[in-house]
Amino acid sequence: MLTTQDYLLLADAALQATEQEGWAEDTFLNREAVGVNEDRPVEWHPLIPFLPKTTRVLFLGSFPPQRKRWCMDFFYPNYINDHWRLEGEVFFGDAQRFVDAERKTFLLREIVAHLKAKGIGFFDTAIAVRRLADNASDKYLEVVVPTDIEAMAAHLPHLSAIVTTGEKATETIANALGIKDKRGRVQLPSVGTALPSPIDGIELYRLPSSSRAYPMALAKKAEAYKAMFDRYVG
Repeated sequence: MLTTQDYLLLADAALQATEQEGWAEDTFLNREAVGVNEDRPVEWHPLIPFLPKTTRVLFLGSFPPQRKRWCMDFFYPNYINDHWRLEGEVFFGDAQRFVDAERKTFLLREIVAHLKAKGIGFFDTAIAVRRLADNASDKYLEVVVPTDIEAMAAHLPHLSAIVTTGEKATETIANALGIKDKRGRVQLPSVGTALPSPIDGIELYRLPSSSRAYPMALAKKAEAYKAMFDRYVG
């Protein structure tokens, strides 16, 4: 059984590997999980966390889609998800900056260099799940082993914000950290806003989903993402 600490050790090793010229594009593929995920009752997280030591913004989702939907071995691997187009638009004024349209994939080496330079990290709120339906919808994921979010935050001394883009991940984090209103009920930030967390100096910030199923134009999503990045990354 893997733990959050196991994933943190893998994260440090993978990050170190990217300092070597010619690093492999499957560096963040979790070989201990891949091969046991498909058609099994419990799926272990197939990706190693991406956690630069300079991380100021940590995106935490729910869990990756099934591997048959991937175009690369990294976070937001579905070619029709617009996360990397949004980061290209926000930071470079070019939604195609990280897109390899000919191969229908993303430019992983350029993405990793960009994220390390800006201090942006990625993982999810579960390290093991049961998938209750044959799709990528969060509502059909049953968390078996949650990520220890406080341990992950402690691993990142410069962290200022945990960022979510879906209701399930937002609710999971708010519950785990005990973010509550004055009546003691779990409180979720509305889209485009933040709430303070009990971890000193860290806010929980919620963005619109980068999925094309979320009913908002790409330009409007980019505005929301830019406001968040301006707040924490500059």
